[in-house]
Amino acid sequence: MWKSVLDITNYKAKLIRIQRLINIRIAKAYRAVSNGALCVITGLTPINIKIDETAKYYECIKGYGNLIDQEMEAKYWTHPANSVKITEGQEDSKHTIHVYTDGSKGEHRVGSGIAIFTNSNITDMKKYRLNGQCSNNKAEQLAILKALENIQYMETNERTVTVSTDSRITLESLKNWEKPHIPH
Repeated sequence: MWKSVLDITNYKAKLIRIQRLINIRIAKAYRAVSNGALCVITGLTPINIKIDETAKYYECIKGYGNLIDQEMEAKYWTHPANSVKITEGQEDSKHTIHVYTDGSKGEHRVGSGIAIFTNSNITDMKKYRLNGQCSNNKAEQLAILKALENIQYMETNERTVTVSTDSRITLESLKNWEKPHIPH
């Protein structure tokens, strides 16, 4: 409710000062230690960042903010069987848009990448970092999803696209996905 007071420097400084005193006591540190260092030593998030985070979370829950991965009723989904043709192997494509996707999981990082070509010229390249707990399959699937999202917003009349991926599990799940029964 009172997140907007953080925009006023005086109030923000008061909150930080209070947290700083608490952090000095917890860490048993000298007053000369910086507030940032105290937050690291005590493991506490700076109060202004914590308030902003809590406010954004509240906005998402109440539906006011930027909703990411918002739930959607099944009747609004476009079923892949109606719009996607899956072929395996090296097919010479006549399509003007060609997309390459890949996902990867290393020892400490998980990421996805896409490259979009239009008429054999690179149009866009993007990479995404995922949470370290995500699997390689999730990284592969995110790459395909992000590629399709990027194509959706391209300024072109061409809507037939070749997507090249090495994610067999995603291809199999799309092939085996049954059409949902949607009552009218």
